[in-house]
Amino acid sequence: MQQLMDNIRALQQAVAASKADQGRNLAEVQAEQAASQNRFQDDLATSYANNKESRSANEELHRDLQRMGERTTDERTPPIPVRARPMPFSQAIVDTVIPANFMGLKITFTGVEDLEAHITTFHTQMMISGSTDAMHCKLFMGTFSGTVELVMTVSQPSQKQF
Repeated sequence: MQQLMDNIRALQQAVAASKADQGRNLAEVQAEQAASQNRFQDDLATSYANNKESRSANEELHRDLQRMGERTTDERTPPIPVRARPMPFSQAIVDTVIPANFMGLKITFTGVEDLEAHITTFHTQMMISGSTDAMHCKLFMGTFSGTVELVMTVSQPSQKQF
């Protein structure tokens, strides 16, 4: 019987020690959770401050964009200045904008080729691309390669049958 009592006391002591360990472990877990929650609160506050800064910077940029939009609608875009030296083209041709999606011409004239064939090919490619007369004028000189000397002679038109 004495031995049974000793075993019960030993078990009671083990249970008490286990409860003490659990209490310490619980305290450690609660401390870790509190520290984690504090870090989360700090991160949340920092995130909120950054968000507030970003929002005010975004609003400022938006206001600047609105002001720029108002200014550009109020102001006319100044025309491209006429160059000091005489130009072979009118200002309307010089001001013509070539669309960004315009496919470049695939022809060049070096002076060796037949000029009439070159002009016909140029005209055909421009017609297929749906270009304007001003674009014709602006792009034609770009089809010449190197130093091309064109000697214009007045001759009788050829007697071609169409």
